[in-house]
Amino acid sequence: MSSNVKILLVDDNPMVLGMLQHALAAVGTVSAVGDATDALLKAIDDPPDLLVSDYRMPGMDGKQLMEKLKSRPATAGTAVILMASKTDISERLAQEPVEDHLEKPFFLKEAVRKIKRVVDRIALEKMTKAGSGDGIVRGSLAQMNVIDLVQSLEMGRKSCLLTMTNAGEKCEIYFNQGQAKHAAYGSVTGDQAVFKVLRWTEGNFQIDFEGKTSQETTTLNTQGLLMEGLRLLDESQRDARAEGEDVLLDA
Repeated sequence: MSSNVKILLVDDNPMVLGMLQHALAAVGTVSAVGDATDALLKAIDDPPDLLVSDYRMPGMDGKQLMEKLKSRPATAGTAVILMASKTDISERLAQEPVEDHLEKPFFLKEAVRKIKRVVDRIALEKMTKAGSGDGIVRGSLAQMNVIDLVQSLEMGRKSCLLTMTNAGEKCEIYFNQGQAKHAAYGSVTGDQAVFKVLRWTEGNFQIDFEGKTSQETTTLNTQGLLMEGLRLLDESQRDARAEGEDVLLDA
């Protein structure tokens, strides 16, 4: 599902620009231009939430574009991802205040995955600002799934209580500075509680930024929980497919 995050793509290579624009259409509201000067004018007229720009371009380069946006109050908060060669990233861009780098050449799926992580964090921040007066953010897992939610809270280094409900079931995960510290799903606690909820594709969530606990039941960090949970999920899906194939062969 496309979010309300506005993405501005800038690259002087029409092929790269077109492929990224098409791939990101399901992630956010995408605008694409082939020139940094045009991008600056567009950003002034309609400030983006995220700039994804090539570094090396004729005339104004991606770093100069970023600096001009950061110097203007209306666009100072724009998140930035720069696309560049490995050498440029290590020698010229390593210390720049950007959300991430995309090392060229890159695989399209990997680029979209990196960009989507930043988009999800921005979307969560926008939801937080637009939230109710009680300090609790509420939403649907159709808007942002469990994995995206957890990754966004980790990237934002949030301390909060994430509560998810689905068909009468409930899971609570407490975060401290983006790290999951305690999780409970019925009588199941810790890592296994997180693994169980990663299977959910429907339901609702709420984030209470005042939620705290002294309990520490998880043994892995947030990324470790996601990686292991996804591995277990993939394993169970492979087993289910294998069983299905056996049934077909028997029939």
